[in-house]
This record gives sequence, structure tokens and C-alpha cells, in this order.
Amino acid sequence: MARIEWVEDGVERSAVWRSESGWPAPKKVVLADDTMSADAAYRLALNGTALLWRGDFQNARQLVQALARRIDHKGERPRRAKAGKAAPTPLEAFHRHRLSQLQRARTLAMLVLPFEADHSIPLRRAPDAQQACLEAYGPVDAPYVASLRELLGVIGAHEWRSKGVMIPALNDRIHPWYGVFSPVRGEYVELVAQAPLPAGAQRAFDIGAGTGVLSAVLARRGLAVLATEVDPRALGCARANIERLGLGTQVEIAQTDLFPEGRAPLVVCNPPWLPGKPSSAIEYAIYDPDSRMLRAFLAGLGAHLEAGGEGWLIMSDFAEHLGLRSRDQLLGWIAAGGLEVIERHDTRPVHPRATDADDPLHAARSQEVTSLWRLRSSAI
Repeated sequence: MARIEWVEDGVERSAVWRSESGWPAPKKVVLADDTMSADAAYRLALNGTALLWRGDFQNARQLVQALARRIDHKGERPRRAKAGKAAPTPLEAFHRHRLSQLQRARTLAMLVLPFEADHSIPLRRAPDAQQACLEAYGPVDAPYVASLRELLGVIGAHEWRSKGVMIPALNDRIHPWYGVFSPVRGEYVELVAQAPLPAGAQRAFDIGAGTGVLSAVLARRGLAVLATEVDPRALGCARANIERLGLGTQVEIAQTDLFPEGRAPLVVCNPPWLPGKPSSAIEYAIYDPDSRMLRAFLAGLGAHLEAGGEGWLIMSDFAEHLGLRSRDQLLGWIAAGGLEVIERHDTRPVHPRATDADDPLHAARSQEVTSLWRLRSSAI
């Protein structure tokens, strides 16, 4: 377990370093409190120096906001200076945006907080975040240090988990856990709820179940579902959602990497939509390095379909508009898997960023289509 080290009152101290985003423990640490100016904090954070907070918690939140404003203002100046130059390609815009977001996250993660072994925060006006931290980190046996930015994400995830996300196709709520992608983009759920089922189908495999939302939709459509997940946190989340929805007798959830044993008349998969390297736990639901999961699903699907069965691939074409993957590549992987396309059901995203002209990736987002590809074995 990584540790963070600092000197306080002339004494060398250390504590366990926790980062769900995978940031390494800072090498340089200084103590900070309410007397530190935002400009001084910004200079230190940019240089990779962690600020171990000893002041008022709410002042620490305000300092993070001040750091974010400085980062965002710095990012705006180059865009204004180059206004006369040709606009970047979608791929260039994506890589610039991704790099700036990573740099922003790293800088903001430099403001760190102390935690006791019971997940309490020994600072003035600190919130009671013990349950939220327990859900994210599990039980711990020693004090630790984590970034304020991560704590705010942990608290936000706890609120999502408590309140849930309304899923119209279920007329009920799904409760995502920390680190498990929330089904806030409902268009892909509606595709699974409305696509025609294979004739006579009574069973289905759900590959990479996540929160269990697609398993629940398929179960509500009358199918017995075997869902697979490899991530322990997602397994717990999916099982909790399925039980809460009263679908435990229809849906079995197994810890398996991709396919379970056997065949089914319907095999459904909603893999990460963008080729790329995840930078945090939650991004594994967004980024699929070298499209590995997508390619493995298409390569193995035929061997897990019953005669006349269908595979449903739920994908956005956002990666194609960014230049990260071409439609020809996708069609080539489908053909290489011994598969053919029966039909494709398309829908437009309705999330706010799809129509936000100020979004740096607006050119690609404005063209995005989410599809359910109905596939079958081409050997039929």
C-alpha cells in the first residue's frame, strides 16, 4: 500500500495514500490551511506538490473551486490567441481535450485531506462522509490521506446510490455504486427494451452487466438472464439492483470474464464505446483499450449463439466521428467473427452535451448515433 510522507512540528509523519483514480502518492507534501492564498496553492499544485489540509473543510472546498477557475482560465487563453488558425480535426480536439482533462484532474487532486480509520474527517465543518467512504473504500484499519476532489466524487456517488436513477423502461430506479457506470444515457436502454426478441427466445446472456440495468430490462420482457461481470464492485451493484427489483429468480449473475459456458438464443453486450486507456476506475466503462472487449465479443459471439440466435451489440458511433475507429473496422470485425448484420436500430442521444455548442467535442457529438446491431451467424 502506497504511503504519503510529510514533516509536521519537526516530526516525520506518514499515512496510507488512497486514490481510486490511480494517482501515485505525491512525493512533495506541504501543510496548508486557511491562510494559504489561491495563487500560492495553484503554483504548488502545478509543480506536483500536495497540499495536506489542516484548516476549515469548507474553505478547502472553496480553494478547489478557485484552483479550477485558474486552470480553466489558463486553458482559454491559447484558444483565443489561435482564433485565426484552422480549427482542429475531431481527433486532434479529442486528444487535446483528453490531455487537458487529465492535467486538470491531476492538479486539483493535489489538495488532500486526512481521514481517520473510521473514515471520519478531523477538520472543522467537515461533513459526515463515513458511509460514502465505506462504500467506496471498504473497511480500513488505519488513518489515510485522499484528495478532496476524490472525496467529492465519493460523496456524489453515494447520493446517486441512495437516490437511484429513474429508468423509464423499468418504471423503476437503478442504484449505481461508486466506480460503476450510471445508466444516465437512457437511449441505449430504450433500444434494448424495444428491439424485437428472437423468435421463441426464453433465455439471454448479458455480457458485462454493470449495474444490471439491461438484465433487468430483459427479465421484465420475460427472459431468464445469465449476466456476467468480472469487476467485484459491479457484481455487488448488479446483484443488489436485481434483488431490489424482485428479479432474483429470473436473473443469475456470475463472475466471468466475458462469456459464460454454453449457448443462448440471445446474447447482449454494451461494451465501452471509445478505444483508449482508462485513467480511473469509472472510465473502464467508457474506454476500451485497443477495442479489446468489443473485438473479443464479436470474435466469440458465434460460439455462444444457439441456432438461429441473435447477438445484440449496443454501440455509439461517437468513436467513428472522432476518428478513433472507422465503420469499416467494425464491419470487418463483425465479418471476421463469422457474423452478419440482420438489422440496426438507431437513436439520437438526448443528453445535454449533444447540443452544447461550447463543448470542445461538439462537432463529433452533434453527429452521434447510438445503435443496437442485431447480429447472427453467417453460417446459417
